[in-house]
Amino acid sequence: MFWGRKKKEEEKQQQPKKKKICCACPETKEPRDQCVGEFGAEDERCKKLVEAHLVCLRKEGFDV
Repeated sequence: MFWGRKKKEEEKQQQPKKKKICCACPETKEPRDQCVGEFGAEDERCKKLVEAHLVCLRKEGFDV
């Protein structure tokens, strides 16, 4: 029964590893986190940063 094992191993190698949401989009996450921490998520200064991060996460395949 080596055939089944080899096929599973090949499938694992072909599938791209999916990032964890916490590690995706660091270029938009850091500025968003700094702004939200300083002013709050509802502040007008942060809304564009929050939206940019959500757009990036969607491009990475996350459903947010």
